[in-house]
Amino acid sequence: MKLKHLLFSVAVGCCSVSLFAQPIVGQKKTSGNPVFEGWYADPEAVVYNGEYWIFPTYSAPYGEQLHMDAFSSQDLVNWTKHPKVLSVENISWLRYALWAPAVIQANKKYYLFFGANDIKTNDELGGIGVSVADRPEGPYKDALGKPLIGQIINGAQPIDQFVFKDDDGQHYMYYGGWRHCNMVKMAPDLLSIVPFDDGTTYKEVTPENYVEGPFMLKHHGKYYFMWSEGGWTGPDYCVAYAIADSPFGPFKRIGKILEQEKDIATGAGHHSVIKGAGKDEWYIVYHRRPLGETDGNCRVTCIDRMYFDKDGFIKPVKMTFDGVKPSPQGKTK
Repeated sequence: MKLKHLLFSVAVGCCSVSLFAQPIVGQKKTSGNPVFEGWYADPEAVVYNGEYWIFPTYSAPYGEQLHMDAFSSQDLVNWTKHPKVLSVENISWLRYALWAPAVIQANKKYYLFFGANDIKTNDELGGIGVSVADRPEGPYKDALGKPLIGQIINGAQPIDQFVFKDDDGQHYMYYGGWRHCNMVKMAPDLLSIVPFDDGTTYKEVTPENYVEGPFMLKHHGKYYFMWSEGGWTGPDYCVAYAIADSPFGPFKRIGKILEQEKDIATGAGHHSVIKGAGKDEWYIVYHRRPLGETDGNCRVTCIDRMYFDKDGFIKPVKMTFDGVKPSPQGKTK
């Protein structure tokens, strides 16, 4: 499978771009897509101390999804692999299906939220967990010894969490599969959830056509709520968004910003967004399925530019094979 993947990449003209995780300084002019070798999905991208990081799902059959790798870069082009930053050895209740990391720095620590066990009923053990480390590359250790959210509430399967910090310092988590999205309010230690001011604990904020993979971005005072639509194993997987004046919505769907392109790839979705070094410089990090691949797990992590128009709407993203040019942030100590 890896050989076929490599041959495909060469065939589309990326022979000058290394797909291996270790950086090759001076040889890569763009990141190339995919940005690193291997089957990886659901990428959560973040900037830590002037350095770019991507934390993806290891895209494999459920029983093999027992660890997570991470990748770091100082310029978005050359990436270094950090193997097994989180693994089954540090999660006592994990059985399979370790999914969709969400990461954030707070309280002088690094938090990695994860989904585990793909539960189908409230009688099963699994859901959203939280792990903590002292460094971005881990090792991350399960902080609770049990799920943070382990029940199906408002119809939302407890997967695909994203933790958002608002300007006032309050953290919220958006999560949910099965076409339902909830939001919860995080305690300051990020190890528990607390009620909202109205006494409720779970608020359903599901927008039109939502399936899974929520993401929140604040830009020029507006809240940009994004999500994935379609089936994750199919070609029609895509990303849509809404704009609101509040983190609570309402989130009225505007339209798609990322979808399959017949000459590039299919199944483009479950994304995150990071800001580059320049003013209003934005990148969308997502997974897609190379042309000709039909196995649902054959997904690769890619990055392309994302632009806002003069009215604040997100322009449709153009997928590329080249990826992006270097954008060094300047690592701080």
